[in-house]
Amino acid sequence: MTRKKRRLYFVSLGLLALGAATALMLGAMGDSLLYFYSPSDLAERPVAEGQRFRLGGLVEEGSVDKAGDTVRFVVTDMVNTVPVVYTGILPDLFREGQGVVTEGHLDAGGTFSAANVLAKHDETYMPKEVADSLKDSGYWQEGADGPPAGAPAAAQGAVRAYQ
Repeated sequence: MTRKKRRLYFVSLGLLALGAATALMLGAMGDSLLYFYSPSDLAERPVAEGQRFRLGGLVEEGSVDKAGDTVRFVVTDMVNTVPVVYTGILPDLFREGQGVVTEGHLDAGGTFSAANVLAKHDETYMPKEVADSLKDSGYWQEGADGPPAGAPAAAQGAVRAYQ
């Protein structure tokens, strides 16, 4: 076998190994590439108890219950809901009807234990993923018509998603 042929075999074998390693890594990541799960995503694809992930949606109207440093509220995407418990200081912009992304894990009872709570920054914008989730559920439409009556305050009016 000539040196040129041997080199070609080694390069081909190296590229094949690199391709196989890349395919294995991407396959192992699977659903963990999502920025966050909506309550409907959790209903379709449950996560393991204790697995850390992000949960995003709207804070359900009338669901916020503060007891000292502990806050209980419900995150909804207008189809499904997930109860959340958080101990700590909430962002100033946190309130009912607003978009929120929480980081944490599910406990055995199905309650999401949040380590961090991130609120949207103003009345005009919300995270693109939350807006897309609202659009998918039919509770948010851009334009003059807007969402149907009874939709949360964050979905009313001309709300735009940022990229």
